[in-house]
This record gives sequence, C-alpha cells and structure tokens, in this order.
Amino acid sequence: MMKDPLCSDLDTKRLRAIAERAHAYSVEMDFRFLYDNKRKLFTIGYHLGSNTVDNSYYDLLASESRLASFMAVAKDDVSVDHWFRLGRSLTAAAGTRTLLSWSGSMFEYLMPALVMQTFPFTLLDQTHKGSVKRQIAYGAERGVPWGVSECAYAVRDRLHTYQYRGFGVPDLALKRGLSKELVVAPYATVLAMLVDPRHALKNLTALEAEGALGPYGFRDALDYTRPSPGSRKTIVCTFMAHHIGMSIVALTNALNQQIWPRRFHLDPLVRSAELVLQERIPRRLTVQDVQGDDVARVPSEMEKPAVREIETPHTPQPVVGILGNVPYTTLITNAGGGFSRYGNLAITRWRHDSTRDNYGQWCYVKDLSTGHVWSTAHQPSGTEPQWYRVLFASDRITFIRRDGDIDTVTEIAVASDDAAEVRRVILTNRALQTREIELTSYSEVVLAPPDADRAHPAFQNLFVQTEFLEGKAALLATRRPRSATEASIWCAHVVATGPEVVGKVTCETDRAKFVGRGRSVRNATALDEGAELSGTVGAVLDPILSLRVRVRIPPGASAHVAFTTFVTEQKVRDRAERACNPARRPLSRSLQRSARTRSFVGAGTG
Repeated sequence: MMKDPLCSDLDTKRLRAIAERAHAYSVEMDFRFLYDNKRKLFTIGYHLGSNTVDNSYYDLLASESRLASFMAVAKDDVSVDHWFRLGRSLTAAAGTRTLLSWSGSMFEYLMPALVMQTFPFTLLDQTHKGSVKRQIAYGAERGVPWGVSECAYAVRDRLHTYQYRGFGVPDLALKRGLSKELVVAPYATVLAMLVDPRHALKNLTALEAEGALGPYGFRDALDYTRPSPGSRKTIVCTFMAHHIGMSIVALTNALNQQIWPRRFHLDPLVRSAELVLQERIPRRLTVQDVQGDDVARVPSEMEKPAVREIETPHTPQPVVGILGNVPYTTLITNAGGGFSRYGNLAITRWRHDSTRDNYGQWCYVKDLSTGHVWSTAHQPSGTEPQWYRVLFASDRITFIRRDGDIDTVTEIAVASDDAAEVRRVILTNRALQTREIELTSYSEVVLAPPDADRAHPAFQNLFVQTEFLEGKAALLATRRPRSATEASIWCAHVVATGPEVVGKVTCETDRAKFVGRGRSVRNATALDEGAELSGTVGAVLDPILSLRVRVRIPPGASAHVAFTTFVTEQKVRDRAERACNPARRPLSRSLQRSARTRSFVGAGTG
C-alpha cells in the first residue's frame, strides 16, 4: 500500500482499519438463510417480526441483486447452479439482443458494474451496451433528456417527503404500465458513463440546461408526468445519498480507468468466481416479445383507486383480496368464497376451483316473514340480488347488496396480532313493517395442513372435536393431539349482537344434519321452513361451525351482528368472552389493528 503524501500516519491507520472491518463484514455475511434450496433463488427479504422469509424471489440476471448472487457464489454460500437459474430472457428492442429486467431501469443494469468487471463480447457486455442505447433512443422518442431509473418523483406525503419508486423503459421491462410515466433521473446518465461516456457527457449538459444541477450535484429527478404550472416538467429538489454515492463511484471509474472494478477483482475470493461473468452470448435464444401499445392503457400506480369496486360476482375469473399478515391471513373472492389460514394450518376448508368457487366461510340471511333466503355474498346461496357490489380495500373487504326491502352490508377485517377475523353484518330494513331476520353462519373447520386435508378429508375430520359455550354464544373446535408432543390448538367462532336480538343463539357442528341427505350448501336442510339447528357438538364425523341468531328490525332501522373467528393455543374461553361483546365495539378495534397490519389486495384466479 503506497503512502499518499497528503495522508498522515493516523489517516492511513484509520483507512486500513475501515478496510479491514469492511472485508470482515463481507466475509462473515452468510446469504444462506435467504436462499431457497428448491428454487435455487434468493428471496426478496426476511420478516424479523414473524421469522419468515418473503415469498417473492430475485430471479433475473439483469438485476442489481446479481452482485449479491456473485458474492454468495464466490464465498461458497450457495452453489454455482444459482447463477444459472437467474432468468435470461432477451429482447431485440435495443437493436441488439439485450437481457430483460423487471422495470427496465439503468440501476438494474449498471449498478453491479460499478465494482464488477464487464468482460468484452459477453452477454452482460452486450446487455449493458444495448440498454444504454435503448435508453438514449427512448429519450429522443419522448423529446426529453434520456436516463430512466428508480428515483423520487413529484408526489409528496403529508410530511412533504417525496415519494420513491421504480421507473424504466417499457420495452426493456417485464413490468407493465411503465409508459404512463416519464421521470428522468440524472444519476442514470452518470451510471452510463461506464458504457458510453461521450453520449453521457452530452446528456449531462442537457440536464444542466433543464435545471437539474443543484448545490450538491444533480438533483434526483425531472418529472415530466406531473409538470409545474407554466413548465413542461417538475424538478424533484431532493438528493438521495445512495444515488450521489453511485455517481461518485461511476465518475471515479471514468476518470481513473475503472479503478473500483480493478480493485474488486484483485481479491482472490472474487477472482475465484469471475469466470461466471464471462458468459458468452448463447446460441439458443429466448427472445421476449416487446410490450405493445396496450401498456399505455394500464393505469399507473398513482392512478389506481385506493378501493377497487366490483359490481358482479360473475367475473371470468375470481377477483381476490387477501387480508392480514402472518400468522393469520384470509383470502376472499368477489363471490364470497375463500379460506382462512393460521401459519401452515387451514382453518376452513377450501379447494382451488375457480369455476365453482364454492368453499369458504359464509352467512345465510333469511327473512322470516317471506321465507326468502339469500347470503351476505353471492356464495353459497347463489340468489341474485337487485344490485351487488364488492369493495376491496387494503384493510377490509365489504360486500353490499339489496334483496327486496333489506340492505345487507358485510365488512370483513383481520386482526393478525390477535389471530382473528371479524365479519360484521349490517342489516337495514327499508320496508314499512318490522322484519325478523335470521342469520346463520357456516364454515367447515379443518385445523390441519391444507395438503393433509386435501389428501384425506374424512380421516382428518375424525380428530376434530367441538364444544358450545351457550353463555358466551361461542363454538369451540380443537384437534385432538395424535401424539404426546403435538400441541393443542383451538378455533373459536363467536357471535356478538346488539339489542335487536330475539331469543337465544343456537348452534350446529354436524355438517350432515345441517346440509341434509342429497342436499348441498346451496339448499341446505337447516334453511327449510321451520328448521332449527340441532345443537349437536362433540366428535362428529364431518365438523362445521355454525351459529344462528335472530334479530328484529323496525322500519328504517338497522341491526348489527358480528361473527368473530379466532385461533389460539391457550385461554380460549377468556378470549371468547371478550369477543361476544356488542357487535359495534369488537369490529372497530379489529379494524384499527388491521389498518396497522400489512395487508395485500390482488386480483387473480381463486
């Protein structure tokens, strides 16, 4: 190590100490806990609170994560097979065959090249050149300086903090909807100095003319999608430390003959694996089709509504909402089907059948004055309402329908911290006469891994035992342990009512008695005229959880009934007593918890 005349002995010692500490950190880092041995890919991350890994994966070679993949292979944390599991789909949009990335950003393509050598005439070398060439052409097509990457943009939160997300070139990306946004990041041009310094310097001059240069270097972005009044753009006046840092490294490489890659590859550990970086362009090619004009019609993330509205249960494939977080999650379709899970246990029975979508936790509604029967969602009765609407929000799913003179609103929320879900039913009487309405919940209880229940449901049912706590209006179900080491787990189903309730709450846990011989859940015996729930509990052959409550609703008034389902390993009776409080209170607390919990809403096949 040559001594710099501008550095004192103390500075040299401090720099050496920092270098040794950084090297120790890199060597001691163990990537294996993020590695999926079956997929041979790295997961996106790790949830410390729940001790679980993310269920998404880094699976593209054209990604910033390939630097971590390279180090993991070099350190022998993972086998070299992982490197060749990374996706290598190609596109010819850049004039050459270029690897596709997720969002088509300069960061994904060129960040690893800040320290990793790019060997000539290799797949990565051609990809770097092709991506920069396409970025230049894309800027010319849109009439703006080129250089698109993830960055801040001209939207602020209530604390006036700029928001941040990924932007890219549409035909270099697998992600859809990128053409709706036009945000230019100056640091992307600085990264391109590694590939095409002449065009990069020319573009930096254009960016400076646009006002992008600030007191600490180039500002983070120019937003052409959300222009300021009287201008064609908005300058995002913020500086990202990691963008400035990457720019400094890129400029240092450009001025000092790629000094950082040369230093990086002096390490014996790096040299031991650098052969994977010399991958030639394959003879057999999988060329990905360029995204068409339909991309322009995809709404951007900022334009998507906070609440999705579906006005029919009869979609070509089920629209799905997922509520909650580990350990308790609930999936619900726009027709009312779905399931609840607690860890790796299925709480309610479900089968992957997007055509029928006939498994889930439901609530039947019966108008005792007319005998008309429907359900709070489309399933399971299939009764067509006068109108129907489903609202998918991040913290709840709401079903709204009208049947005759009765409006039914069902709000579903999950409190993952309590491993509970609450389904509040609000019935409004629009008639001029008082109505008595009967509500009957229904779900097939499992308390076993989904694969075990799917393989032999009749055998799994033999171990479930039920109990009714009449004073608490609660049904309990537990799976009898099959060994001395197996822990007991309880599922409780509780109903909470207000002053509108009439009579006692009744129950049923035997599916055969509820559905009847030759019947189905669509026309169950328990819903016939004058039929009552038998109150059967214990070790039944086919267990369900069903509670029935009757409410009286004056004209123009509403009744509130909440069905709570939760899972616990202890003190089940105490929790059941808390859950049977009046319906308005427990749901509000659950909704507040669920709003603070990570929730996911998506669309797909049920």
